[in-house]
Amino acid sequence: MRLLVLGGTVFLSRAVAEHALGRGHTVICAARGRSGSPPEGAQFVTIDRDDPDGLTELAGQEYDAVVDVESLSVGRVRRALAALADRAGHWTYVSTASVYADNRTPGQRAATAPILPSAPEGADEDIEQYGNLKVACEEAVRAAVGNQSFVCRPGLIVGPGDRSDRFGYWPARLAGEGPVLAPGDPGDLVQYVDVRDCAAWIVDAAEQRLVGTLDAVCPSLSWGDLLHRIGAAIGSNAELVWVPRSVLEEHAVAPWAGPDSLPLWVPQPEYAGFGARDVTDSLAAGLQIRPVAETAVATLEYERELGLDRDRTAGLRPERELAVLAAYAGR
Repeated sequence: MRLLVLGGTVFLSRAVAEHALGRGHTVICAARGRSGSPPEGAQFVTIDRDDPDGLTELAGQEYDAVVDVESLSVGRVRRALAALADRAGHWTYVSTASVYADNRTPGQRAATAPILPSAPEGADEDIEQYGNLKVACEEAVRAAVGNQSFVCRPGLIVGPGDRSDRFGYWPARLAGEGPVLAPGDPGDLVQYVDVRDCAAWIVDAAEQRLVGTLDAVCPSLSWGDLLHRIGAAIGSNAELVWVPRSVLEEHAVAPWAGPDSLPLWVPQPEYAGFGARDVTDSLAAGLQIRPVAETAVATLEYERELGLDRDRTAGLRPERELAVLAAYAGR
């Protein structure tokens, strides 16, 4: 298979290129080349997706499959489709679970779940409209190559190469000292996808000409189960102290991501469906999920390469965590 990856130098797109190369495919990575480098063995073409003529180097060739991971720009997605759609046998667009309009209701499926309105014409690269822009990107893909397209909707993508700290914080913290502040209720549900599992499924989809729209997340597991499995995998005996949402909010601990946050945690019940999507269809279509232990060990190895004590983009600083734990213990 001759596979074109629009990207191929960072995280998911690079993992896609690596998996395809490992299966013996010819891989062309096309990017500006500023954020990283493609894996060894891939061909590299420099492009500029902001330039109306920036894909000229690619337009004269045929591709068995194209994978586009464009994160925010409808314009870049449309320019790629205009230049390449008639030269591609299959097209994968990596969207997001942020397109869904209802995050409260558990058990929803990609085929029937309500989604957000499409971003208005002219809107582009506005992070405040992230979900709406991804809806617009999906619509553009379906309009151009609907009968040969796979729209993949990952949740949080984690594992080696992830610099967001939204998952890596946890194995790194559990490998440290002292009691660990755990968020909310241990029975709350959570979902994510290992970057290697998502990448492998995208390559599968290209090989098998999978068509449709599906979620890329693991089956739900509880917060308590997740943290215990991570701890067991890395040999941690850390004590987990479950602090209720009310206390976290009282002390301005943010959910999900960013400074002074507990990564991956979202408030309940408003987001009860966020970690409880029904992925039966995805598993039936070939998505394979590795054990938590494998993701935890590989993530911790990567965290150690980055430096466990580095300044993080998400998570609680040690002094903040201790202050919240002390305040909770004294209530």
